[in-house]
Amino acid sequence: QVQLVESGGGLVQPGGSLRLSCVGSGFGSDYHAIGWFRQAPGKEREGVSCISSVDGGTYYVDSVKGRFTISRDTAKNTVYLQMNSLKPEDTGAYYCAAAIWGMLRCPIPSDEYGYWGQGTQVTVSS
Repeated sequence: QVQLVESGGGLVQPGGSLRLSCVGSGFGSDYHAIGWFRQAPGKEREGVSCISSVDGGTYYVDSVKGRFTISRDTAKNTVYLQMNSLKPEDTGAYYCAAAIWGMLRCPIPSDEYGYWGQGTQVTVSS
């Protein structure tokens, strides 16, 4: 049974930092990809970042390049999203998702992720 649990969200001032964690279980450590998505009220879900265990490749949406960093700790089955220089437009619910079939090269379309976490809220406001 695949499970994903996010944590690390919160309220932060513009320019601040947060680190989100996604702990996964129930799938192999060497053949999967983890994606981070976000959804702001009234907006569509957006793919933010992705990391593949197959080739180590990563992906960032243009709006977060240079500010967000995705990484993985295989021993802890955890993927992190380090978010720096946060802006009000980064506000939203952040979800991690796991893809465990297919080519697993980032970026991966959202409909190819078979498993999703419950989300963690990020609010950037002064």
